Amino acid sequence: MDDREKVLITFPEGKHIEVEKGTRIRDVLKQYDPNSYSTIIALEERTNGETFIWDHHRKVTRDIQVSDIITIDNEKVLDIYRHSGAHLLAMAVQELFPGTRIAIGPPVEDGFYYDFYREEPFRPEDLEKIEQKMKEIVDEDLPILHDEIPLEEALKYFSERGEQFKIELIRERSGDPVSVYRQGWFVDFCRGPHVPSTGYLRHFKLLSISGAYWRNDESQPQLQRIYGTVFPTAEALEEFLHFREEAKRRDHRRLGPQLDLFSIQERIGPGLVLWHPRGAIVRRELEDFLYQEHFKRGYFPVYTPHIARIEHWERSGHRAMYSDFMFKPMDMDDATYQLKPMNCPFHIAIYSSRHRSYRELPLRLFEFGTVYRYERSGVLHGLLRVRGFTQDDSHIFCMPSQIEEVILEVLEFVQDVLTTFGFDEYQIYLSTRPDKFVGSEEIWDIATNALQNALDRSGLHYEIDPGEGVFYGPKIDIKIRDALKRWWQCSTIQVDFNLPERFDLTYMADDGKYHRVVMVHRAIFGSIERFFGVLIEHFGGNFPFWLSPIQARFIPIADRHIPWMKEILQKFREKGFRVDIDERNERMSAKIRDGELEKIPFLLVAGDREIQKNTLSVRIHGHGDTGAWPLEAVFEHFEKLRTSRSRLLYSKEEVSRT
Repeated sequence: MDDREKVLITFPEGKHIEVEKGTRIRDVLKQYDPNSYSTIIALEERTNGETFIWDHHRKVTRDIQVSDIITIDNEKVLDIYRHSGAHLLAMAVQELFPGTRIAIGPPVEDGFYYDFYREEPFRPEDLEKIEQKMKEIVDEDLPILHDEIPLEEALKYFSERGEQFKIELIRERSGDPVSVYRQGWFVDFCRGPHVPSTGYLRHFKLLSISGAYWRNDESQPQLQRIYGTVFPTAEALEEFLHFREEAKRRDHRRLGPQLDLFSIQERIGPGLVLWHPRGAIVRRELEDFLYQEHFKRGYFPVYTPHIARIEHWERSGHRAMYSDFMFKPMDMDDATYQLKPMNCPFHIAIYSSRHRSYRELPLRLFEFGTVYRYERSGVLHGLLRVRGFTQDDSHIFCMPSQIEEVILEVLEFVQDVLTTFGFDEYQIYLSTRPDKFVGSEEIWDIATNALQNALDRSGLHYEIDPGEGVFYGPKIDIKIRDALKRWWQCSTIQVDFNLPERFDLTYMADDGKYHRVVMVHRAIFGSIERFFGVLIEHFGGNFPFWLSPIQARFIPIADRHIPWMKEILQKFREKGFRVDIDERNERMSAKIRDGELEKIPFLLVAGDREIQKNTLSVRIHGHGDTGAWPLEAVFEHFEKLRTSRSRLLYSKEEVSRT
């Protein structure tokens, strides 16, 4: 057999294995590591920015340069397990409920789902039956085999089984031949990758049932979606389920009303937030903090209207590009007006209100700007997806030569702000030029290189997201990791060539000529509502002292102690601390219990002894009674917590000193 009938697999450490074309990866791995090949789930190949995963049963058809060996302790393995978990679920459902049609079953964050078409709805108790059947299939340890079959044969196969959704997907997404995966009798149109066999999927759990529409289109058939999750180890599954239960306890939709922070009421309108006094206090603290940080860095605050003539939105392109997410226009006087979905056209109007010199650049405009976007009722979700929200919006107007320094400053700004709340783990993506774009390739290259250079100089780890930039420029997206190890899209930095062109934005350079300015869009929180929702869950409602709506509550032991406590309370208020007093005719234990349930950082108790010694008995939330503190010690401690914005309420050393 000549060399053309063989292929070469090169592993990261330089080891080479030559095999015949058509050899399955499983047999390659047996040569590579005969003793533990089964612990390798797949091989990763990265070529020219493209990633391909070779699983056990895929046949080798060409030379492979392996970039990574994916084992169960590699994060990349999760998507493979989740993909296979979806197939396991679909097979179990079709065994238990003959006639059920399958649609799509992708891996998603924290798990997988599969969409089914069935006239009779699934019930919660059906999940137990499906789980049991899945366990039986796991015990069979069926090989998960990859195959490629002719297009007409694939269409015939799925047509005979009435799988209309699969036929539609094959016609749309597949060439000839068609990639399929088999496990036992179950066959699915799929590109993979998958684990070697069903026996690898022992640690799974079905989570919920919901409705969905085929292709997310309400005019299409309604489907039933079953969510589940799967992990390589029992420990990982147990940890996930623990965090899932903790997430339910921390759910901002539950804690928000419980702590009297906000409400969303049908009579006002879905997706419209009412900030209650306690929530408004937290919001004001967030805004004041961010205002101070902007002033330090040379930003100028602006305020803009909530509506503008529709011509403004037509010129900006929003009417053409975002009309599906904009509320209907309104006629007033002799013109038509539009609620704003974005702040940027107003900031542009401020920039263009007079001629600008290069000496003014970069010009940094900043606003807490409230915008309105029409979101379908089905996607609204507490504070995380609403119809009216306030962005910490900034637009920086600069020369092309200044882009890199501007981005570097913004990255440092983002880190300074987010670490204040305990967010110090990031996933950062640099999205580059898409197929359809505005502006010249030259200016795109300048902007993309500037973004990449700034990221390199910052020392932050990032990944390139090829072709995922917006049509008007490249961007950086930053995700943060919360206390429950969940990732949230937060800050974004976007470079824009489109709007400066549309609005003819220029500056006079040192050569006496006018040149096109570059516009950088930037948000740190993203939206106040969404960031607040994330904070509620991140802290579990236990806000740091500086953010807490009520920082301390005075609890008199008896009514005769109330006058003295009110005098002390007023002194705290004069120093700017948010305190109240519980004068109810209730038992001391009930007052303390209620203060703990309201998550008030400090409960300050006083009776005859405390009044005589001019002290307060201090109870710290989550810690308990710390004994009597001199008044001055309480003042000093509160001031330290406020000015430092500490996330801790105390240290053992501080408590012991009192």
